[in-house]
Amino acid sequence: MAITVKTNSITEAWRLVENSIIFYSKRPIGTVAACDLHRESLNYDQCFIRDFVISGLVFLTQGKAEIVRNFLTETLTLQSHEKQMDFFKPGPGLMPASFKVDIVDGKQVLIADFGEHAIGRVPPVDSCLWWIILLRAYVKATKDISLAYQPEFQQGIKLILDFCLVHRFAMYPTMLVPDGAFMIDRRMGVYGNPLEIQVLFYAALLAASELLLPGNGGVKYLETINRRLAALEYHVKEYYWIDINRVNEIYRYKGEEFGKEVANKFNIYPESIPHWLTEWLPETGGYLAGNLGPSQLDFRFFALGNLMAILVSLASEQESQMIMDLIEQRWHDLIGNMPMKICFPALEGLEWKIVTGSDPKNRAWSYHNGGNWPVLLWLLVAAAIKTGRVELANKAINVAQSRLSHDQWPEYYDGKNGRLIGKEARKYQTWTISGFLMAKELVANRTHLELISFEKDPEMISCVN
Repeated sequence: MAITVKTNSITEAWRLVENSIIFYSKRPIGTVAACDLHRESLNYDQCFIRDFVISGLVFLTQGKAEIVRNFLTETLTLQSHEKQMDFFKPGPGLMPASFKVDIVDGKQVLIADFGEHAIGRVPPVDSCLWWIILLRAYVKATKDISLAYQPEFQQGIKLILDFCLVHRFAMYPTMLVPDGAFMIDRRMGVYGNPLEIQVLFYAALLAASELLLPGNGGVKYLETINRRLAALEYHVKEYYWIDINRVNEIYRYKGEEFGKEVANKFNIYPESIPHWLTEWLPETGGYLAGNLGPSQLDFRFFALGNLMAILVSLASEQESQMIMDLIEQRWHDLIGNMPMKICFPALEGLEWKIVTGSDPKNRAWSYHNGGNWPVLLWLLVAAAIKTGRVELANKAINVAQSRLSHDQWPEYYDGKNGRLIGKEARKYQTWTISGFLMAKELVANRTHLELISFEKDPEMISCVN
């Protein structure tokens, strides 16, 4: 299927991205979250780390590396170095959720928000992971490895690794995080080891392994990274993967098993298999589950984690094809009228009340509870290109560009099929616009996939236990 070219929407998108740029000391350093003049700005006039990653990738495809370099440099100065035992301040290594340019005593200053002002007061776990991933993309695009080799950047990477690899009260290689600590920034029952964080963690470790120098203790970090990567890959692929064969295994599980060599290591009860899954899961499709913990396997499909798993080669080639098969065969549910749904299915009724705390913004099929997020278009297109499913990439772009400009580039869409503009969605959302442009750039020049894609290292030894 050929893509219907709409030059006006592309021209408008580039103009809007340029207009969203934030300047600090007359230098471009980021983009605001949204430029909706008809709604209260709240913190949408700030630059979010995770949001800018998509804008940064778009700028890199155009050879506009200055803004990305400035962003990486300035956000590094905002990184927390707090070591004292203060439970109300971020720990060392954490990157802010967002920042803004303010005027203090007549001078421009950067003000960082580590979650102190966020709804729910949850710090962002994903910011530091996205930061390393963007640094690696910058190096890929510019060949300027000298930036990453600067002492302050090497120290920044190590602080992030210290933050992520710290000894914990856990026996798994995954990262334990609370609800609301990443893109799904409200209570959605993802407390524990959500897929999105595990995949971003895996990608950040891979990026760090490419960027770290062996000197000044770097060798020890690299050795730790390699061990953690192998264990994390084994854990996610072994225990998160869902297909019809896996569902049949769980259905026949015995509970309350004791000992090391048991089949049901997480004590998952067969009764926890949701009724919708056995009908919804196609024979040739599969995906990585949303979360895993003691007696808990979250069977919901979460888009970002699955698509990123393809891009960073955490999912095998066969698993990647099965994820794309699932998306293709359940297109009506996962894509509908706007690529794509952040998770499926939505929590409804009493379950919604208990899990979300009766969050009205996260009512069924809205916002993070089954809403459609246009920003995910670029990830869908990237995963489709990497798996050789270009026809799906073209189909997704056609669906998106038929509405986005007309609807004024909203943050998200509501409804089972994404037909309604989000009830509280901001218009002219920058990462919606950048996601669309990045999708177009990936289709036009597939070498841009190298900025975000990771290939399997044949020398990596898989963990067997």
